[in-house]
Formats: sequence, structure tokens, C-alpha cells
Amino acid sequence: MQKHIIKLKTPAENWEHATPIGGGSFGAMVFGSPDTEKIYLCEESIWSGEERDTTIKDFKERVDTLRKMYLENRIPEIDPWAEKYLGEGIETIRSYEYAGLLSIDFCDKTEVTDYQRNLHLNTGIAEISYNKNGNFIKETAFSSYSDETTAIKIEAEKEIDFDLIFTREHTESVTFLNNLLLIRAKTACGKHKFAVGIKIETDGGIKYNDGKVSITNSIDTVLFIAIATEFNFSSDFEAVCLDILSEADDFEEMKDAHCADFASLFERSDIEFFCDEKLQELSTDERIMRLKNDEEAHDDGIIALYFSFGKYLLISSSRDGTLPANLQGVWVEKMQNPWNSDYHTNINLQMNYWLPEVANISECHLPLFDYMNNFLLESGKKTAKENYHCRGTVLHHLSDIYGFTTPADGIWGVWPMGGAWLSFHMWEHFLYTKDEEFLRETAYDYIHECALFFMDFLFDGPDGYLLSGPSMSPENDYYPIEGNTDIKATIAFSPTMDIEIIGGTLRNYIAMENILGVNPEDKNKAEEILKKLPPLKVGKNGCLMEWLEDYGEPEPGHRHISHAFGLYPDNMITEATPELFEAIRKTLDRRLSFGGGHTGWSRAWLINLFARLKDGNKTYEHIRLLLTKSTLTNLFDIHPPFQIDGNFGGAAGIAESLLQSHEEYISILPAAKDGLTGSFTNLKARGNIDVSAKFKDGKVTEIVLYCPENISVKVKANGNIYEAQLQEDKEVVITL
Repeated sequence: MQKHIIKLKTPAENWEHATPIGGGSFGAMVFGSPDTEKIYLCEESIWSGEERDTTIKDFKERVDTLRKMYLENRIPEIDPWAEKYLGEGIETIRSYEYAGLLSIDFCDKTEVTDYQRNLHLNTGIAEISYNKNGNFIKETAFSSYSDETTAIKIEAEKEIDFDLIFTREHTESVTFLNNLLLIRAKTACGKHKFAVGIKIETDGGIKYNDGKVSITNSIDTVLFIAIATEFNFSSDFEAVCLDILSEADDFEEMKDAHCADFASLFERSDIEFFCDEKLQELSTDERIMRLKNDEEAHDDGIIALYFSFGKYLLISSSRDGTLPANLQGVWVEKMQNPWNSDYHTNINLQMNYWLPEVANISECHLPLFDYMNNFLLESGKKTAKENYHCRGTVLHHLSDIYGFTTPADGIWGVWPMGGAWLSFHMWEHFLYTKDEEFLRETAYDYIHECALFFMDFLFDGPDGYLLSGPSMSPENDYYPIEGNTDIKATIAFSPTMDIEIIGGTLRNYIAMENILGVNPEDKNKAEEILKKLPPLKVGKNGCLMEWLEDYGEPEPGHRHISHAFGLYPDNMITEATPELFEAIRKTLDRRLSFGGGHTGWSRAWLINLFARLKDGNKTYEHIRLLLTKSTLTNLFDIHPPFQIDGNFGGAAGIAESLLQSHEEYISILPAAKDGLTGSFTNLKARGNIDVSAKFKDGKVTEIVLYCPENISVKVKANGNIYEAQLQEDKEVVITL
């Protein structure tokens, strides 16, 4: 399908501009260079570091000291004391690493014509083609989830010569036998080994010398690449790598199976906006540059393409049985990557998973739940018990594949809300799927343990409310003394986001108990605590207060908008809470007036927030800004540098502008820009309802609803509410 192709006219100038392919747990970045092709390989468990005891001696006593200082109103003293004493013993994590660089050095360096670099989003196939010295050359690449293999085919009309060279730090050995290149390497810390195997099938000559494989007189060469790690397969990793490659022998057959598998997820939903055919004929980089260079230019088609690319990236980096997508999905280029390419849990990992439910690819959400239950739950229990003397489970602002759950990076990381925020994803998955077995078998323990932590963690405040802390409004500071801008503070008690996350966690837990009835005593306790949380408050400037007091802001345009959590991704703030709804609007306006939204992921959050405010033109304004300020010509989001959460969050925001289901009804086009024409197919609404719609000039003309069970729903479109009775496995069409 033409609309699902990212079309580029040049090779990648650097890694960030390359083409990503992925098979869930592994993948590659393909430069598409006709001189020396570069293919950066990656596998999700090649990660330095290790599991370790992160108990912090006397941490609970230090927490109690800070609480005492707060209750004695010694706020300005808290940060200096915390910097000196609380940070002692706090560690950090190591980086996720690339698997290596495969270079394909073509002997003919002649300039090329008719160059094309295309990525077929609906099938997960990358294609590069060009003419060189009268010879048409084509490269086809994909990473097959089912075959656990990256496959690359290089074909030419006339014979070509090229060399294959693999490079990677900490390589222990390279061997070549029976046309198979086997690399054994280890991570930077030296504790984790892995193997990369490259099986070569060619009709040309082949020779190996000192790490270089030379291919001569080739018309058709196929490379099958597999990666296996000690992390996943213990001492058998090398044998596993070889076993995978022993099954790889038919490129076209593997390609067909891969395309069918990929399309089965990708084509489940779709968004299409009216777009001038002349724009569709342009390459993707030309379309992006057109928007960047002309403030009056519009291109609704590339917005739909951006949504499709978000789906593509998620399917490519998050499949059942894999680890969840990290800060860069699964794609990295170095040993030490930006922010360790880790799991940042003060928004970034969560934003990675705003998309799968509404995009109707729930299976791509499952790796997050596996990670939460198998890597974080028990570690978080240990951290809660030993560092806080609390029951339940806790996670701070980042983690890795070794189950790190304690504060990291000094007082910057003393924010115990990460695990609870993640628990919302389990609840949302249930709301979308109505899968009670999932709720009982997968979600219950994690959500329950998060609620238990808060039952023990909260303490009595001076005004009769239960307070949280030490905590913070993520990565933001405040002025603790009114009128004094010389003293800044980070540590806070019951900042607004804490209240929203704790309140939402308890609400979700109570609702879960109402369905499952597992532990009525804990449910009753949660109900009592929920009543004692501080209320959200509006400050003197009409904005929602970010902290418990109306503190001054050193950085009013801060990239985080943490106190907006209650609007999105949660839904405690809606039109049904008009004072808070209006306060959030003023909050966003104020943030933006001071330069907010300057990172890709922050802009993506703004898209979703304005969508929830049902402001279509503002939503579109920030979609356009995301494309022009924070998007590379290959559609990668940049923080800068590349950070994948903006892609996922932006795609989720596009869907949120077209379909919402968090209130008492399904809303069609709640935040579409004026005059939008197009359609969407099989987006998912809460209640396990597939929703399709057509619209012209901003007005909905047709709605199609489907649910596998009998259900009564309300649908809002064109300002009116319609009632629909859905019958099991039958579509209902509403014509407007």
C-alpha cells in the first residue's frame, strides 16, 4: 500500500537517519549506502551491568528525618541535607549496547542514479535500489520475529564484488567455517557473553582472510544473521545461534512468512486522511522539509503516516515473549548510549505503551507486563521492605533488565511512583480487552502490591491528610521561600503527580477488587486512604498547582508537565471536573508561553493533553510542531538525540484526537482539526469495541461498531449522543 511507505531519496548520513527493521527482541539499522553499506545490529539483552543488592543502609531513617524536617516547616534545609546524606549509597545502572556493525564494502564506488530507500510499514520490509555503472542493484532487508533472523539479500543485474566486515568492541573471537561467520563477544562490564552468526549464501566466489569475507562475481547473495545471548540461553547461547541459522535457507519463503506475520498486526487498524496526490508522490524527507520550510504548508497524509510508523516501531520492538521497548526501542549504535537507553519510568517507558490498546495491537503490550511481573515485582518488594520498611512493591525513576528498582542518580531519583504508574497499563489493558483472566492471573498481584506500598508509605500531615514523600515532581524544581529566587528545591512532599498516581492506583485496585473479590480487607483499607489524600488545588495564577503549596517556578517552561497526569494518561480530570479541567488548560498555556514542549516526548504529551481537552486545532498545532521541530526525515523522533517515546506518544495522540472512550461514551473526532477529511478503521475503544468512522470536512458521516459480546454503548459525534445496541459478533453501522 503506497500510503504505508516511508520513501527516501538518499542513504542515511548517520545512524539516526538510517532505516530501522526489527523482530521484537532484535533488529538492525540499515544505512542504504551504495559505497559502504552499514548495518548496525542489536539484541535487547546485550546490556552491561548485573543484578545486585541495592539495599541502602539506614535509608528509612533518612526518609524519616526528611519527613520530620518537612513537618517542622524546615523546607529550605531539606535539599542540602538530602544532597549530603540521602544520596549516600545510591547507585545507577549500566547501558544497553549494540551487538556490532556489519559493513558491506562494495568494490565499485561509482556514483549512482535512481536511488530509492523505502520502508514498507505494513510488511516490515526495507528496500534499497539504485543504478551503478549501468548495473541495477537492490538490497532487501527484514528482521523476522518468527524465524529469529535478520535477512539481507543483495541482488544485481550484473556481477558485483564486495567485502563483509564485522566490528565490535570486546570481540573475543571470529571464526569462519562452511560459509558461516561466527563472532563471540561480551558486554563492556565483561560479565555477559553473546554470539552473532552470519550465514552467507551466494552464487559468487567467497574467501575469508583475517576477519574479512570477500564475495566476488555475485548476482545474488543472501545474509542470514542470528544473535543469541548468555542472558537468555546460559552457556548454550552459541549452539542456539547456530541452530537458528541451520534452519535459515530460503530467503523468499522466510520473507513471505515474515510479511504475513507482520501484516497480521499492522493491518488490524488504520488511519487515512485526505491528501493531495502530488504530495504522495514526494519522498518522505521532501514532505517533512516542506512543512519545516513553510509555516502555511499542510500535509494531513504525513500525519497518518506518522501514526503508521508508530505502529511499525512498536511491532518491530515489542512482541510477545520479548522485553519491552526501551528508550530507543531496540535500536542503538554504541556501547554507551544516551541515558543508557534504559527503562526510564518517570514517563518514558509508560509513553512507549500509550499506543497498543487504541491501535488494536494489544499483543504488543504484553512484554511490558512480563517485565513488570518477572523483573520488577519481586525486586520492588525487596526495595520496599529493606529501604522503606513497607509492604508492597516500589520502583523509582529508571530500571534495566536486571530488575533495578531503587533510587538512582542521587536525589534526582528519589521518586517512588514509577511502579505504580506502570500498574495503570495493566488496568487499561483490562478496560480495553475486558479479559478477567488477565486481570486475575497477570495484573492482580502487581496492582495489589503497588496499593499495599502506599498503604504503608503514606504518613500523617499537619492538616489531617495522608502525605507521600520524600518525592518530587519529576525532574523539576521549585522555590521553597516565597519571593526568594536564590534557593531552589527538588525534594517535595505530596506533589500533585503523587496525589494523582496514588489516588489512581487505589481507585484501580478498588475497582479490581470489586470484580475479583480477592481481598476485601485491603480493599476497605484502600477506600479509607483514598478519602484522606489531599485534594488537587488551583493556584493564584489559575493553573493547577504542581506542588502541595503554590510555590514559585524556576523553570515555568519545564519539559515535564507531571501534574497534568490526571488529565492524561489518567482520567480523573475531565469535563465533569470543570474547575480542574480549566486549570489544566491554563497550565498548558503557561508552560508553552515559557517555551515548554521543546523535547520530542514532551511535545507528544502535549498532543495527548490537548486531545483530552478536546481542542482540535491546538492538538493539530502540536502534531505539526512535533513533525517540524522534533522529527527527522526518516520520521524518527528526537529529544534530541533519537528517543522513541516521542514516536509512540505522538502516534497515540493522533489516535486520541480521533477516538476517546475514557468517559461515559465513545467520542468520535473529539479533537480533530477543523475541516479534517478521511477515515479510521478498527481503532479500539474501552470495552473491547472496534470502532471505524468516516468523516468529511470535520463532520462524521458514518460510524461502524463491533464487539464480540452483547453490549449497550453511547457514541458522541457531531455534538450529539447516539445509543447503540451491539449484538455478539455483529457490526452496527450508524449513518449520520
